[in-house]
Amino acid sequence: MSFIWPTLLILLIAIPLGIVLYIRLMQRRRRIVANFGSLGFVQAAAGQMLGLRRHIPPLLFLIGITILLIALARPETVVSLPRQEGTILLTFDVSGSMAAEDVPPSRLEAAKAAARDFIERQPRNIQIGVVAFSDSGFAVQAPTNDKDAILAAINRLAPQRGTSIGQAVLASLKVISADTSQVPRLYSNLTPTPLPSPTPVPQGTYTSSVIVLLSDGENNETPDPLSAAQAAIERGVRIYTVGIGSAAGTSLRVNGFTVHTQLDEAMLQQIAETTSGAYYSPTNQQNLHTIYDDMNAQLVVKPEKMEVTALFAGAGVLILLIGGICSLLWFSRLP
Repeated sequence: MSFIWPTLLILLIAIPLGIVLYIRLMQRRRRIVANFGSLGFVQAAAGQMLGLRRHIPPLLFLIGITILLIALARPETVVSLPRQEGTILLTFDVSGSMAAEDVPPSRLEAAKAAARDFIERQPRNIQIGVVAFSDSGFAVQAPTNDKDAILAAINRLAPQRGTSIGQAVLASLKVISADTSQVPRLYSNLTPTPLPSPTPVPQGTYTSSVIVLLSDGENNETPDPLSAAQAAIERGVRIYTVGIGSAAGTSLRVNGFTVHTQLDEAMLQQIAETTSGAYYSPTNQQNLHTIYDDMNAQLVVKPEKMEVTALFAGAGVLILLIGGICSLLWFSRLP
């Protein structure tokens, strides 16, 4: 157990002081009884107070106050809670062609805008991660439900070099299957080491996870995107592709050369159909939120930190009430 306001635990010093005060009061009472013991009514009154029962209400009051003081420090503990959960990997094409401006202000900025709108529509039980790819794929943000962290990761993306959709799929599958504590969270302009092919797992293992691939679809690097899509099929991961760009395309200056780039809808549609996903064209991206409706969220039990101040406060008040009732029933007064 931990505490949000641990400094308030210093108030527990009052408990031993209260115990000392109670002992002194009991000693004073015994001295009074001893000094006036010859009086019959005093002896009778003292006899009524004898026994361990007289200490029970003060003890309950002491326990109740202790629990309430602990509650002031706002205790929290790890609780395993069942919930429906799914994982969505937003996989961004950051190749050089995504700097094209046939979709204003640029293809990459249009992809970011579509992703931001998609993120805002997702419920808290969905974990969203970010993967970027050019000639290789790499994790930018491990799956989380912290929307600010996700948006910050997306804002850091910038166009790089070639395009390998196959590496994008493999990188996304690795993030889905990996321990999130081992997934790198930093984005770098350095060229990362290409990821190895995913280790075989039982077919359909990750049916509660989907990949949202935002790209212009122009692939010019290995491996073959459809071969990588087959690995997604084996894991039960569907790929939803989002076309970014125009069919007519545009010319783009890259390293002193003029190249023509255009949206390859056929490739993106084939990847989506192969994995039982769906393709979203530049004109229907507003329907991206329906991806969540198609997810097969699974029931998982995950440990989470939860504040239990209310439980401590309720228990403390209940014990105080019991102590007060006992004192009123036995002695017709409060301790």
